[in-house]
Amino acid sequence: MSTRAESLPITRAAGGAARPWIYGPWLDLVVGCGAWSAPLLAVAMWLTPGGTHGWATAFYFLALVFNYPHFMATVYRAYHTRADFDKYRFFTVHLTLLLALTGAIVHVFPALLPWLFTLYICWSPWHYTGQNYGLMMMFSRRAGATVAEPDRRWLRAAFIASYLMLLASFETGGSSDPLILSLGIPAKFTLPGRLALGGAFAIFCVLGFDRLIRERGWKAMAAPVTLAVTQFSWFVLPTLLELRAAYQIPQTRYSSGILAVMHSAQYLWITSYYQRREAKAAGESGWRMAGYFLTLVAGGIALFIPGPWLVSRIFHFDFTSSFLIFTAIVNIHHFLLDGAVWKLRDTRIASLLIDKSGKAAAKAEKKSAGDAAGAANEIAAPPAPGWPARLWHSTGLRAGLAGLFLLWGGWDQVHFALGTSEGNLPALLRAAEMNSYDAALQASIAAAEEREGNRAGAVAALGRAVALNPHNESLQHAYARALLEAGEYDAAFDFYVKMLERFPRDPDALVNYGLLAARRGNGDLAIDSWEKAVDASANQPNAELYLAQALDQKGQAAAAARHWQAYLTLAEAAPQDPAAGAAQILAARTQLGDDDARLGKTNEALAEYRDAVGAAQRAGDAKAESVARAHRADTEEKGGNAAAAAGDYQAALALDVRAGDAHAEAVDWFNYGQFLRRHGAPAELAYACLVRARNLLAGGSAEDWKTVESSLQELEKQVGKSEAGAVEKNLEDYLARATTYSF
Repeated sequence: MSTRAESLPITRAAGGAARPWIYGPWLDLVVGCGAWSAPLLAVAMWLTPGGTHGWATAFYFLALVFNYPHFMATVYRAYHTRADFDKYRFFTVHLTLLLALTGAIVHVFPALLPWLFTLYICWSPWHYTGQNYGLMMMFSRRAGATVAEPDRRWLRAAFIASYLMLLASFETGGSSDPLILSLGIPAKFTLPGRLALGGAFAIFCVLGFDRLIRERGWKAMAAPVTLAVTQFSWFVLPTLLELRAAYQIPQTRYSSGILAVMHSAQYLWITSYYQRREAKAAGESGWRMAGYFLTLVAGGIALFIPGPWLVSRIFHFDFTSSFLIFTAIVNIHHFLLDGAVWKLRDTRIASLLIDKSGKAAAKAEKKSAGDAAGAANEIAAPPAPGWPARLWHSTGLRAGLAGLFLLWGGWDQVHFALGTSEGNLPALLRAAEMNSYDAALQASIAAAEEREGNRAGAVAALGRAVALNPHNESLQHAYARALLEAGEYDAAFDFYVKMLERFPRDPDALVNYGLLAARRGNGDLAIDSWEKAVDASANQPNAELYLAQALDQKGQAAAAARHWQAYLTLAEAAPQDPAAGAAQILAARTQLGDDDARLGKTNEALAEYRDAVGAAQRAGDAKAESVARAHRADTEEKGGNAAAAAGDYQAALALDVRAGDAHAEAVDWFNYGQFLRRHGAPAELAYACLVRARNLLAGGSAEDWKTVESSLQELEKQVGKSEAGAVEKNLEDYLARATTYSF
């Protein structure tokens, strides 16, 4: 209910005393004014993140008895009589047809769903704000207060400020929900504005209530003040908690969660009062609250549940997506229709909501179109002669439809309870028997199958989910990962081809497509895909890493160096990224040094090696330090600094022993032996290094062993057989001399 309040004088009951309450102080304050907000929001914040199945099922049931009926209450209000139907024809006919067409278009083009759903989510708090403000004005007048124009403006400005404060939080820092579009404004820009709006809410409330409380007193203004506190609890407090990093506002749960339940209960509380008074004024002696509420429940189910079920079963459309489309469309229709039918400036509405005596209501009824009693009994659908009219007015037909919708609502509740039983594969499969055209349900089945060890079943379920909702990127990624984990690389490659046709700038898809292309031997396609990933997102350390490695393999040192540097910058800025492992960063620094060395940038290369050595020492990574020292030794040697090169080789050999890597140690002994030969060291020392390398390679790579053996045979001719025998006999002594040799 979004009442538009005007400065109308209060109508008093007989005897001149204002009577402020609707049903009574406790019910009015707790439900109508939202005094239960703080405890219920606290419970919701505590329970909902836990994701318990029982809580989710209970909340879904609350939608059946509160949320859905409150939408039907507005429909009932606008469509119940011919007079109201005609009065709001633009909304009851033209707007309804337009929104129905919109829903059909979004079903045909599901990519539009995030735009529609975002509109609904961001509009909801404004709708709640309008209802709180309208009720505050109503209670003020029922309490006998005359709300002057300045007071009204201050209070309205306060409520608008609170809504804008929440909306700014919604648009801060982007959205993690693919259904919610966000401007993604950095917090440093929205923080001052949100704080200013919070302060404005407090100041404007004080200014708006100051005169009213002084004139009428706190007791008389208890209900309006409670509604202001409720507005604070719903909009200002969550934002303040978020600013203290204690609680993050989730847009969907905030707009459609427990807040929606409280809003709906508040709505049913006031509309039931209005409809009862209207029926009394129209002389409808047969009107009963139980019948009215049953009509709202059945009608609410009709608005939300049959549509998605029929669309999914007939057209094999994703049930969850269809349900979200219907939810958004019904809500938007409700927001617009509600703003039209609930206006306190409407004499008839004001008389029924403000005047408790009913005298003004009777006068308003006489001024309405035609006879009030006749209008109240004339159903919106125009009666036609013959059996169609009799059928339409048939009590049996209406009772049958109500029973059908109630059964359908129960069926839907069972389906929801089974379909949200995460990990309970039998329950999930039973839900799929009820309706298998549900991508979210198929994804849950896939997760349960995976936990059961049935990988093939998980892959199949994810395939069905993707087929039902190909616009869901997270489902596409889940299916692709499942194919990779199952070893179905060709199928994964083909799937990524199709996925990139739909999402050509998805960085993760581009990275994985590149890896699969490289695996198939198509290096150019892999490089092209990784370059697209970098263009699509500047924050892709893994793409930079793969590009640098691939370009190094192609001998493109300059291009590789650029990507190594980009990788290091991103990895160090986001250490939590899986691609930013400490060992990989150390290797990248060494590789960058190698590329700088190839490009003749000796000083830059030595600086990179120095950083790599220092980082490895801090990390206690002997293997990485050994590699960095060995590579630096090669560059130092080429730069003419043999003494420094010898020191690094010797340190690398000592680190190899600590690391326990026999192959790395063999390579370093071989390279050090060749270094000694090139720089005129005693031949027997070089020979000892090569013998050590050959011994370490025994039983390993045959090709490496042959390389070392060939060099040994050449060196043996220089050393002589007798000296070679002495070296092999006293190998440790010769190795000790070699590792302490200085230039």
